[in-house]
Amino acid sequence: MPELFSPAPLTWQDLGLRLGLATLLGLLLGLDREIKRKSAGLRTHGLVALSSAALTALAVAMAGVMDHPRQPGDPDPLRVIQGVAQAVGLICAGMIIQGRGAKIRNLTTAATVWTAAALGMAAGAGMYGIAVATAILTHGVLLLGHLVRALFPQEGGED
Repeated sequence: MPELFSPAPLTWQDLGLRLGLATLLGLLLGLDREIKRKSAGLRTHGLVALSSAALTALAVAMAGVMDHPRQPGDPDPLRVIQGVAQAVGLICAGMIIQGRGAKIRNLTTAATVWTAAALGMAAGAGMYGIAVATAILTHGVLLLGHLVRALFPQEGGED
C-alpha cells in the first residue's frame, strides 16, 4: 500500500485507484449540491474531479518518464495543475455570473466544483490522504453551513 501523503508509482491498479477515488469523492461533493437542486450536481462534480485526476496523473506519468534533468524549453508537466486550476476557475466564475439580477448566486456550488478539482488533482498525484481529507473537511463545511442556516434562518439565504 502506498503512503497516504506521497505519490506512488503509476501502475494500472494505482491509476484505477487514483481515478476511481477522485470520481467517488467528487460524486460525494456533488450530492449536497444535487439535493439542493443546484445546476452543478453529481455529474459535474464527479466529472471535474475525474478530469482533474486524469490530467494530474498524466502530468505525474510524464514527469516520471523524463529521465534527464530538465533543460530550458523542456515541457513542464506540472503546468497541468496550473492549467486545470485556471480552467476550473473560469467555469466557477461562469456559474457565479450566471445568477440573475443584482444578487450573487452559486458561490457555494462554484466553491465545491473548485474543491472537486483540487481533490481530483490530489488523487491524480497519488496524494490519497489529501484527497480524502479535503472531501471530509468540505462535507463538514457544507454540513455546518446547513446547521447554521437551520438555527439562524434569514430571508433570502441563497447559495
